[in-house]
Amino acid sequence: MSRIWESLYSKNGLAAKFIAKELIQFSEGERIPRVSDFTEKLSLGRGTVQGALRVLEDLHAISLGSRGHLGTFLKKRDINLLYEIAGIGPVMGVMPLPYSRKYEGLATGIVEGFEEINKKSGLAYMRGARRRIESLKTRRYDFAIMSRLAAEEAIQEFEGLEILHTLGPETYVTSHKVFFSDSKNSQITDGMKIGIDYSSADQANITLLECEKHDVELIKVDYMQLFNMLKNGSIDAAVWNADEARAFKTFASSDFKSKKAKELAIKATRAAIVIESERTNIKEQIQLLQFTKVEEIQRLVEEEKKYPHY
Repeated sequence: MSRIWESLYSKNGLAAKFIAKELIQFSEGERIPRVSDFTEKLSLGRGTVQGALRVLEDLHAISLGSRGHLGTFLKKRDINLLYEIAGIGPVMGVMPLPYSRKYEGLATGIVEGFEEINKKSGLAYMRGARRRIESLKTRRYDFAIMSRLAAEEAIQEFEGLEILHTLGPETYVTSHKVFFSDSKNSQITDGMKIGIDYSSADQANITLLECEKHDVELIKVDYMQLFNMLKNGSIDAAVWNADEARAFKTFASSDFKSKKAKELAIKATRAAIVIESERTNIKEQIQLLQFTKVEEIQRLVEEEKKYPHY
């Protein structure tokens, strides 16, 4: 351990950890609180605060500039270093199960994107956008990945959420289609049993629109059961992610007949990152990602020009 990093274990160094957490909230060029403000808020002595600021400058976490009576301004900062000094842990996200090459590519792009900015991160995998939102709200995770369609529905239903970033077309799924148990069928007709998973905003909403002009029986299913239920004839048809290769090999499929369903399905192809609005520190860390690079890595994995890594 270097002498500089050893300084974090001094009295001033311990104070630097608290001040680093405070300074994360400030952008370069902004005026920072006065020494007296820090002493009052953190219950620290004036000399300790001044020493802590020097420690942060010695570590090259910040660079300060005085402008006389105007105060002290943050000239430069190393946000990742500030997070490390403040003891703020890795950013944790949750996304769909990586059962397709597209999801493997997306996971790889996000993990490597964080690695590139030297930020520790982790990904968990959970089926169903609603379940991912509930986990986000309980702060088991810092961000959740879902389709733009599901994200818009989530921020309308739950207060305090926002869409931080939306990736390009076909970053979430290539498309959705209707799959049929009987290869003779090519569209939904009256009397059919249609599988619907209400925990999936995409699948449920598109299904309802495609079926709205037909007298069908909606069968509540788990998305992961669709294959078996189509195969054994428990349901006649279901909307499904077209990236599911085994479905194409096994069942007949068709594009949507409903114009509304088609429009909604397009929105469902784009991946979106959802966070809690008040968690500005999480927002700032995720915004450091180069999303064009994330999409490039995803494409390379899909084209089998890069091995998945997540």
